[in-house]
Amino acid sequence: MTATQDDVLGYFDTLSNWGRWGADDELGTLNHITDDVRLAAARAVRHGRSVSCAWEIAAPDEMERSTTVCPHAVEMPGAEAMPPAFHADRRWGFSSERLGLSFHGNTITHLDSPCHILWDGAMYNGRPHTSVDATTGSAWAAVTAAANGIVTRGVLLDIAAVRDVPWLAPGQGVLPEDLEEAERRQGVRVRPGDAVLLRTGHGRFRHESGPAGGVTQAGWHASCLPWLHERRVALIGADTPQDVQPSGYPDVLMPVHAVALVAMGLWMVDNCDLEACAATAASLGQWEFQLAVAPVRFAGTSGSPVNPIATF
Repeated sequence: MTATQDDVLGYFDTLSNWGRWGADDELGTLNHITDDVRLAAARAVRHGRSVSCAWEIAAPDEMERSTTVCPHAVEMPGAEAMPPAFHADRRWGFSSERLGLSFHGNTITHLDSPCHILWDGAMYNGRPHTSVDATTGSAWAAVTAAANGIVTRGVLLDIAAVRDVPWLAPGQGVLPEDLEEAERRQGVRVRPGDAVLLRTGHGRFRHESGPAGGVTQAGWHASCLPWLHERRVALIGADTPQDVQPSGYPDVLMPVHAVALVAMGLWMVDNCDLEACAATAASLGQWEFQLAVAPVRFAGTSGSPVNPIATF
């Protein structure tokens, strides 16, 4: 039975982690990743094979890009101001870039920190929206809260395989019974501190057809939120931007983002490419692995482009 809109609105209270780890906590569900969880994740590495779970960021479609190439150091504009040794090395050249990109959205693989979403003017752990400044960014629950990285056991749940389709159709939501059927078929169970990666098959669609336009997409249904809370999941990822769209709730556009980030402090990785991970898991018969996510320490930002690495 799927959650009603009243159920979802109630999740802001019933699934709240505000104060659970103290009034000054910015890590949210990353607190579930204890030293013992990290050690257990290391034991999940049995073959030494690693794969990326991110899309390549192509230029110039997803970014503003400026590249400078100087085949010889002395040809660089302004080189006369450099130390004498710079002029003496006439064989040395270089290239460098200036990049600008908006990583939130439906294309780039990125990590969302809790300050990314606000509800009723507040963010995770009750901090007010005034904690975010247009110039300096967020002073609370920014991506730098995860500066030490996220290293834990990852579990891939292949919902497209459960439903025996190449990919879920846009607008199809993944329900708790799908998650448990995937666990049963794959012989794995989600444990406290895990990162759960959801494969809808959209990555395969994107490889074959290119990025889809529009806002209709497959993804987590809001009914999964109590399941994630009960299992004490530390991080979720998906091969879409997480929320099934349309959500089915007129008053909650993106309930997974809103409840997870604001009430639960549940971090998430949007727009993963899980095809190589799924193929490796199937070939090895192993659906658990060590997952490493290292955000760039952008001060005050609500997330970061990331390249999640699954090591089997």
